Amino acid sequence: MDFFAFPPLAALLDAAYGALVGLSSLLEPFAGGAASAAAVILVTLLVRALLIPVGISQAKAEQTRARLAPKLREIQRRHKKNPERLQRETLALYRAENTSPFAGMLPVLAQAPVVGILYTLFIRPEIAGHPNELLTHDLFGAPLGTSLVSAIFGGTATPATFVVFGVLLAIMIAVAEVTRRVFRPAPVEGDSPLNSPTMLRMMSALHYLTAVFAAFVPLAAALYLTVTVVWTLAQRVILRRRYPLPVSTPARVSA
Repeated sequence: MDFFAFPPLAALLDAAYGALVGLSSLLEPFAGGAASAAAVILVTLLVRALLIPVGISQAKAEQTRARLAPKLREIQRRHKKNPERLQRETLALYRAENTSPFAGMLPVLAQAPVVGILYTLFIRPEIAGHPNELLTHDLFGAPLGTSLVSAIFGGTATPATFVVFGVLLAIMIAVAEVTRRVFRPAPVEGDSPLNSPTMLRMMSALHYLTAVFAAFVPLAAALYLTVTVVWTLAQRVILRRRYPLPVSTPARVSA
């Protein structure tokens, strides 16, 4: 099913195409053949700049969750045999603190449409009935509309493709490793399955999923992902200093 055949979405895609082509034209005197790639980078920076207030909200939510962790553990200890009471007390605690267990998820959800539009712009040969000029653009010889996986299995991979994707993937893996080390989650007290070696390995592996995903999407989308993970790491470091996590101490709540 082609969702972008739906008129409102088709109009949105065409508008995004026109904006990206126009921005590429403005950058061409400065960036040359890499103008479209530069446009993608600028769009990424603009999106992330607009999401700074959401990032602050996410940092505050993370701080709040860390502060509430001892109380949540105590509630779980008291009512682990009564799931309904456990759920009721947990929600009551979140309401009392004016927060939600889902607070802080907005940055990921807000970026999903942008990644989806970029992905679509660089895989469709036509946009609104006219040829897609973006597919003729490249970054240092690597086509913006080609993914690493499709280039390898399609037999179209060139040295430039391997070099450009290799650099982007190396950056993403390096950022994932720094993120894993710097923002290592605190161990859960007690005999929790979250403390098992298997679960810890799975949680560590999640940091590298973006790099895996980037190998399957067009280069333009991979470029977006690379810029956004670097921005995210820098933003998290800055906001963690502004909103440090409290030291976890055992706490009790009334039944």
